[in-house]
Order: sequence, then C-alpha cells, then structure tokens
Amino acid sequence: MTPTLNLNEGRAAAPARRPIRELPDALISQIAAGEVVERPASVERELLDNALDAGATQITVRLLAGGVRLISVEDDGAGIARDELPIALKRHATSKIASLAELEAVGTMGFRGEALAAIASVGELTLISRTADAAEAWSIDAASGEMRPAARAVGTTVEVRELFFSTPARRKFLKTDATELAHCLEAVRRHALSRPDVGFAVWHEGRLIEQWRSWRDLEPLRAHERRIADVLGEDFLAQSVAVDHRAGPLRVWGRAGVPDAARSRADGQFAFVNGRFVRDKVIAHAARSAYEDVLHGQRQPVYVLHLEIDPTRVDVNVHPTKIEVRFRDGREVHQAVRHAIENALATPRAAFAGAESAPVASETINFEKKPPNASVNWSQAAIDLGVSRGHEVRDLGALWQTEVPTPGGAGPQASGSTPENASLAFAAPSDAQPSVALAGTAASSPTPADDWPLGRALAQLHGVYILAENRHGLVLVDMHAAHERIVYERLKNQLDQAAIASQPLLIPATFAATPEEVATAEAHAAALSQLGLEITPFSPKTLAVRAVPAALAQGDAVALARSVLAELAQHEASTVVQRARNELLATMACHGAVRANRRLTLDEMNALLRQMEATERSDQCNHGRPTWRQISMRELDALFLRGR
Repeated sequence: MTPTLNLNEGRAAAPARRPIRELPDALISQIAAGEVVERPASVERELLDNALDAGATQITVRLLAGGVRLISVEDDGAGIARDELPIALKRHATSKIASLAELEAVGTMGFRGEALAAIASVGELTLISRTADAAEAWSIDAASGEMRPAARAVGTTVEVRELFFSTPARRKFLKTDATELAHCLEAVRRHALSRPDVGFAVWHEGRLIEQWRSWRDLEPLRAHERRIADVLGEDFLAQSVAVDHRAGPLRVWGRAGVPDAARSRADGQFAFVNGRFVRDKVIAHAARSAYEDVLHGQRQPVYVLHLEIDPTRVDVNVHPTKIEVRFRDGREVHQAVRHAIENALATPRAAFAGAESAPVASETINFEKKPPNASVNWSQAAIDLGVSRGHEVRDLGALWQTEVPTPGGAGPQASGSTPENASLAFAAPSDAQPSVALAGTAASSPTPADDWPLGRALAQLHGVYILAENRHGLVLVDMHAAHERIVYERLKNQLDQAAIASQPLLIPATFAATPEEVATAEAHAAALSQLGLEITPFSPKTLAVRAVPAALAQGDAVALARSVLAELAQHEASTVVQRARNELLATMACHGAVRANRRLTLDEMNALLRQMEATERSDQCNHGRPTWRQISMRELDALFLRGR
C-alpha cells in the first residue's frame, strides 16, 4: 500500500486570528518613547529644546548616575500657566504649531508635542512652572496628575527620575554612568554652540562639571567665537578660519578648521540648520569635498557651521529625534557649503602671519587669456606653462613668467622683460654673494622686510628647507612642497578659464544602466557636456558613453560615467571630473616643482616666499602636508633657557 504524503507535517500551526483594535494610550506612549527616548541624553535634548523655545537665558542641568536616576532641566523662560500644565503632558499637545502651514515652516526647536508624554511613559516626571503673572509656581506629577503649589522663580523645571523604570529590558541596554554622562554633556555642548546668548551649567552628583556664561552682550559673530572657545577650546579657535558665505537665499557661516587641525575621527564636526544641530549627509559630503584639495587620506576636518535657510526649504519633520533634515534642493545646499569652506581655506595663513603688517605687494601672474569657450588639453597646457621634468633651478622663473621663453632664449629678457618689470624673474645661480633684495621689486621698496608675513630668506638647509626670519621669529619652508602647490594652483587657474576638451570614442562604451542613471543622463545632458562627457540612451535599459574628457581618454569610460551620474543624482555636477582633473594636475605640478638638493639663490628663495603669500591654499602641498612652520622667539628662547 502506498503511504500518504502529508504536506502539512512539520509545519507550525497557523496562529489564531486576532481582531484589529486600537492600542491603549499607555502602549502608544511607550512606542513613541521608543522612537524619541533612546538614552538619558535624548531626554535632556528634548528638555533643552523646550527651554530654548520658552526664551530661556540661563539653563541649569542636574544629573545623577549619568542621567539614569535623575535628569533635571531648569530654565528662566516664560513658564507654563497653571491650567495648561495637565495639557502639556498629553500627546500631541503643543503651543508651537497650530496648522499645516506652520508645520511646513517650523521656526522652533520642538513642534510635535510628543516629548513630555513619551518621557513620562518611561520615567517618573514632575513638571514645575511659574509664569510672570502668577503669584506662585505649580507642580504636577505626570503619573497621578496631582497638582500642588511649589516654590520657584519665573520659568520651568522638569525632573525625570528613574529612567526606564517601567521598561527594565530597555534599561539593560544603557551603558555605564560615565558613558551616559558623556552623551549628556555632548548634547549640552551642541545646544551651547548654537546659542551663545544663553548661559548653561551642568551639575553631576552635586558637582559643577561644566559652565558656559552667556555672551548675549557681544556682537553675534564675536559671541559665537567666544562660545566656540569656551566649549571647544582656544586651540580650536586659533586653528580655524572664519566662514561667511551667501548664495541666494542661503547663508553659511561659522568656523572651519585648518587642515593641520584635522583628526582621525569625525568628532569635531558640528553642523546647525537654523540653530538646530543635525547630522546631514549633504552637508557632511560638501564639507569633506571642500577639503579634498588640502586634506588627503582618512583624516577628518573639524568645523562649526551654521546654515541659515528659509524654513519652507527644509523639512525638519523626517526623524523622531529631529537630528536629520531633508532639503528641498540638496544640490543648492551642497554647493553653498562647499564653496563657503573652499573660499575660507583659500587664503593662506601666511597672509595673516604678520598681524597689522603692511599689505603684501606681490606681483599678479597674468597668464595669456583664452576665450571662455576655448578647449584645453590638460597635458599640453602643462607643457606650455613650462611644467616638465627637465627644469633646472636657473629656469625656475619660467614657471611664473608672463610669457614662456623660447628654447635657447635668454629667459625673461628674451621676451622683452627686464629685471624691473619681470613678473618674478630670478637671477641665475652664481658663485658670487647674491643680493638679499627681493626679486621683482625695487631695492627701495616701501615695505620693510620684517613686514613680509613669511619674512626674508636667510639660507637653505640641506637643499630641502628655506630658513627665513620675520617679526615673530624663524620660518621654516619645505621648498619643494611650497613650489608644488604654487605651480598646481597656477595650472588650475588657467584651466578653469577654458572649457574641458572632449574626445569622441571610436567605439561607444555601453553599459546596463539603472532607471535612475538613465533619468539622470537625460535630465543633465547639458551639465555632462560641460564636463566633456556625452552619455546618451542606447536602449531603454542601456546607456552609451560617446565622448569623455580628453585627458581621461585612456581611463575606464564606463566607471567614469557611473561615478559622474551618481554624483549628479546627489551632489554637485563637477565633483568627480574635477577630482580626476586635479589629480592629474597635481602629478604634473609635482614633476614641475623645484627638487630637493637644488641650490637656490636668496633672490629665488625670497621670490618663492612672496609667491606663497599670494597663492591660495599654499599652507599645504598637493598631498596635504604642511609647507611651512613658524617658530616664535619665545620658543627659541625656551630652547636656550633664556629668561630663566
């Protein structure tokens, strides 16, 4: 007899059908709390938002056990009226928005009305508040709803005890008290950085551990600088440059750390959108892109950036913790942030090395202008500028001349220039003692040598470093790294004035494309053309690369196309091609820069220093290394125990 096959054998029994019903309010609140309250720092952040929205000028935070046993936030804001205290503890009850229009243009830190209710569901919450017209303060217990008179000045105090007491499973996920305290301090630091007009104090276990005074009496930019120094340290302020850039309706301002201040981790990056601390991929990517030309490897830049934008152009209601936002035009924001930081970093620190010094009277490099629509072959352009492997030191001036000397010519004077009017003409090395007069300037220059930011050249050390003196002490310059950056920036400036040369491919390179890639290629055909790329649909699911930038003709056309399309879909159009172009120019500049162990005259050294002072991003070479260092007289005196 053939056995019967039971297809249901081994299967789990189907669960009994359960009816659809509404969740109880307590469970709803705990679900909401799971989204809003992750740890004590989450509670603290929500309470700080409420305090700032209430107009507080002084906020005091008190913690026990890293915030697990107690989180108390006291403010001197407007307070809550007695009859509104019970309503404040209900879900979706708020005074900050009342319509969809206000939700789409949120101008406050909080707006959902969920925080207090969510916190009360996972902790013992007590709310104490007093308004200016009330005779006394009132306290309400969130669990019982009991209200009673209390003593306090105008403002609000929110106390949260025994966080997650009702959900012990979640409490087990908390870290040590020290770790939770560190997160709480970080939350206060972020709020403090955005609001220098408000004073903050943090107490833990009865001890004052942080305090930042209010700077509301200072001018806003000065107040922010003082708060940055208070919170992040004077070193952060000293090793950063001011950022202030407007792009239509956007303003980006703050401080951007110099490349030397970069860290191994991204823990020194603070971005604020309309005063709200955010972690945003668009801003982070734009900031990292701005450092690409001066910061290589995995080092992370440091910055405190504030983005001011029309509230209707940013959606802050995309994440329960409000730490993420969505921009209506992400590319617009990306460009603004990137250009803001690039412009701030472009001015070399050498230009500020001599405070209150006379302006640097450096010569302007006038390359032969090309029509805006002219095409340029990058490799040929480098050769035309004299960037090649064969340059000797005596030909160094050819890299900066207004005209390129003809082969066999007599340098600058062969093209009609004289030592007086040459751009930066160098004297050829000789055994005679060279003059210390600055090349390209008259001996009677009105600018004293001590007023040059990088000073006056003294000597060359082992054919690698230039030693110079300025009013602050000794300057050490890596001559190859410095000259490499100068040549690199000159190449970029000239090539930026011309369109990118495009080279058609004999056989178009086709590849299977995603619907997003096809749509991007069709929508951004004009932008691709400006980049020297021609990418057209070959079939509904295939794209064809028909032309690429001439300098990248030997590369992988498909990989380049995919990268550019990915950048176009998210960020600024020219990022990928610009990165490839810059890498090529950096290589050419490295070959064209003066080599180590080459003897320079003092005139040549001085000319190099003057060019550094006038060249953008000259503080770092193309590989992100510093090009110069200042050793002050105080440091030199300390080496020899002077003054002791």
